[in-house]
Order: sequence, then C-alpha cells, then structure tokens
Amino acid sequence: MRTIVPAALLLAASLVAAQSDSSVAAKITALEKAWNQAYKAADRRALDAILDNHIVLINDDGSAPTKAEFLESLTPSNSQEQQVTPESITVHVFGDVAIATGVFQAKGVEKGKRYSRRDRFVDTWLRKGENWVCIGTNATPILH
Repeated sequence: MRTIVPAALLLAASLVAAQSDSSVAAKITALEKAWNQAYKAADRRALDAILDNHIVLINDDGSAPTKAEFLESLTPSNSQEQQVTPESITVHVFGDVAIATGVFQAKGVEKGKRYSRRDRFVDTWLRKGENWVCIGTNATPILH
C-alpha cells in the first residue's frame, strides 16, 4: 500500500502536466496563426502584443531587425504579403518556455515581382504572467 500511493500521486501529477502542456500547445498554435494573420494585414498593434520588446528576429534573408524596425517595416501600403499559411506547427513545452516549429507558405509581391516561398521556422515563446510572448524567431527558406 505504501508504494501504491506515491505511484498514484506521480501518475496524477504527470497527467496534470500532460493536460497543461496540451493547453499551452493549443495556445501557442493559436498565437502562431494570429501572428501570420496580423503579419498579412500589417497589424502592428496585434504584432506588438505577440512579440516581446527584446525579441531576436532573424528573417529568411539573414537580416536581424529589432522589434521596432520590424513593426515599422509593416505598413498597409508596403505590405504585399497576400497569403501566409502554416502547413504544420509542432509545439514543445518546457515549463514557462515553449518552442514552436513548422513550415509556412507565403505568397505575395515584392519589388513588383510575384513570389511564392516555403520557410521552415522555429519560434521561442516565454510565459510572462498569464500571457505568452515570442522572444525569438528564425525562418529558413526551403529550397528543395
């Protein structure tokens, strides 16, 4: 009986953690999709809430703008992203940190030329109080 109680408590704790991780994963997945839509719409206010003030941004061209530079570059007049679609998102939860990885497809017009590309991404999320913010993002073109 003495070994059954600790084992039952351990099992209950792991089930609670698994449920918690799945709810965090669902939240991060929703934030990833909101980010894509906000980016497409050049919605600076929505992106400001999603991205940490000290985020490390590494674009698929290798540039590394600050958050302010990134947001400043997004205006309805120069935002020509017509479609940003996540093909896959996987979230791994480590307590107050979550790592989202996946593939997204983007289509639009840049410098008068149409483009279509697929990128693999990794985003690092941090829980701050009751909210999650992205503290790091990297996109890499899929060339094959």
